Amino acid sequence: MNEKIIIGRGTKYPLNGILSLPDNCSSRVPAVVLVHGSGPADMDESIGANKPFRDIAEGLSTKGIAVLRYDKRTKIYGKQMLKASPGDVTVKSETIEDAILAAELLKNDGRIDPDQVYILGHSLGGMLAPRIDAEGGDFAGIIICAGSPRLFSDILLSQNEDMLGQLPKLLQRIANKQITGLKAKFSAIAGMSEEEAKQMKVFGKTYAWYFKEMDAHPAADYLSKTEKPVLILQGDKDFQVSTEKDFALYQQICIDKPNVSFKLYPGLNHLFMKSVYGRVKDFKKEYKIPQKVSAEVWADIAEWILSQ
Repeated sequence: MNEKIIIGRGTKYPLNGILSLPDNCSSRVPAVVLVHGSGPADMDESIGANKPFRDIAEGLSTKGIAVLRYDKRTKIYGKQMLKASPGDVTVKSETIEDAILAAELLKNDGRIDPDQVYILGHSLGGMLAPRIDAEGGDFAGIIICAGSPRLFSDILLSQNEDMLGQLPKLLQRIANKQITGLKAKFSAIAGMSEEEAKQMKVFGKTYAWYFKEMDAHPAADYLSKTEKPVLILQGDKDFQVSTEKDFALYQQICIDKPNVSFKLYPGLNHLFMKSVYGRVKDFKKEYKIPQKVSAEVWADIAEWILSQ
């Protein structure tokens, strides 16, 4: 059963969303807030021909768990935000504030158990999930799907370098110059003042302050401090974050933390769907193939939530 809702009603940036409820809501049920990856995204987190958030919501609701998904603020108000103050956009205004509002909405819904509201972050949303919890989300537990404890700038450089190795020689030379320029910009960010960072574009419409603000709140710090239950999931064919650099680093950071559980899925990509090409340069082709999030993934998430 799906209900249309609004996140942040009465605020400057109200967002449309959907609350997926189990068919039987006779008692208070657990619930999950879904938090998007990078870039503007709709409530289904539509990527190519795929809708991973819709798949997860449909799957979890069959297991007795409510799921709240909503349009990302930059999807609906991106132009307005950039026009108002382009250098001021950060993950706080782009993602964190709305995820906290979503948690509050669920906790005030009489059909939801307010002590059993979880966050599921995908990709950048997974990186931010422990911070969102600490800054006001106050969730019962944290689910990180295809996230990373590294700095966002490091991940972007890794993705570009992986792409470089898969290009023809002539394109490699052009791309290598671009990567060198990007590295120089990222290196300069640490020494910038807040005002300087808000003035300098890194690429596209993204300013240095976006990265500087995020670097001041390392994902690993929040994760190492939390005592809440944490579930970290990744596909071993994910070419946007890696098993060696990201999943293994999560394991290293959490080696002495019994509250953290891990699972790596053979053959699944960044969207937790079957990998077809397995190379970063083919990601657009791969995501154009209509697929569904593996049922094993949302079944494992449901089992973990219901066991808490």
